Amino acid sequence: MDDAIAIARELAWPLGLLLAWLIGELGHRWSGLPRITLYALVGFVLAPAQIGLLPQSTPDAVVLLANIGFGLILFETGHRINLKWLRNNPWLGASGLLESGLTFGVVYLLGRWFGLSPTITALLAALAMATSPAAVLRVINEQSSSGQVTERLLHLAALNCVLAVFTFKIVVGLVVFGTSGNIWHAVYSSAIILLASVFLGAVFGHAVPALLRATDRTVQDSTLAFALAVIALVMLTHALKLSPLLATLTFGLIARDRRIVLNRSQRGFGILGEVLTLLLFVFVSATLSWEQVLAGMGMGLTLVVGRALAKTVGITALARASGITWRKGLLTSLGMAPLSVFVILLIEQTRISGVDLMAQLSPLAAAALVLEILGPVLTQFALRWAHEARDGRED
Repeated sequence: MDDAIAIARELAWPLGLLLAWLIGELGHRWSGLPRITLYALVGFVLAPAQIGLLPQSTPDAVVLLANIGFGLILFETGHRINLKWLRNNPWLGASGLLESGLTFGVVYLLGRWFGLSPTITALLAALAMATSPAAVLRVINEQSSSGQVTERLLHLAALNCVLAVFTFKIVVGLVVFGTSGNIWHAVYSSAIILLASVFLGAVFGHAVPALLRATDRTVQDSTLAFALAVIALVMLTHALKLSPLLATLTFGLIARDRRIVLNRSQRGFGILGEVLTLLLFVFVSATLSWEQVLAGMGMGLTLVVGRALAKTVGITALARASGITWRKGLLTSLGMAPLSVFVILLIEQTRISGVDLMAQLSPLAAAALVLEILGPVLTQFALRWAHEARDGRED
């Protein structure tokens, strides 16, 4: 009997992933919804707090694989960022700073209005600044989209990530200082972690292209090397309790600057990327419980609306100055709805570092579930309405 229970536990995640993949493929074919939306729905239903097919305690290997999957996506996001474009069009960066600042301010005011403490409100506001590159990039690749809205989504999502991580880590550092009274611990938990993570990513960004040139490997051969390097970088940052989010994003940015590029057939890292993306979205939604979602639903929905309005105002206000129409600015802000994967993994990495925040952020659980399901759909609609998606372009 004990052996049967042990075997069932071992098979829970493989069976859950197989079911999510099947529903994702059939649902996408019948409804046209993004596969990742369906993966998230299956993960939430199968979670230990709901049906309970997935085990109560997530194996460390699953958590690590989910972070590796996100690391691959962040690397690819960074790899597609054109820093020269940001330098030539400073209004694009300005619109990102404006909408991020507005989002922080609006969510902070809403949190205080709902009676949350200043610290918890600041954490919520920092997390709300983010846009999940995992969902944005996945939908872009699935739709084979290209154009102004597509590129702005990628660049603004990357900028959101950096700003959100920096702000969140600073607030967490203040939380640590408030509880421990140790200023060194507080500084280490914020500024030093951020700088060390960026430094490691930069080291990998210079070293891997140099190794590829030294071994005379062609561009077509570079994907495997980059995948292995991302895996090593994620595991190293986990061991050192740094930020794999910043490290892998920096790795991608520097690698692009070193002129080693992925060709079109290699985007997404092939089958490896597909499997890890499936696991990533199932894992993230499986961390949410229905009770937690219901407890924070009122404020969570208010935060979703406030965040959307802030991003819309910030991006459309500078749309014309940055070189696009107000309509495309509005569509860009609509496409930036996804949030959940980035936020959940950032909180999980903070928990590993010794600060458990999820129990205190119940409104975030509600917002995460709503945007985990609707976020990719809104991004898909934005790309189609901009006529940049493969099946949304005009002849």
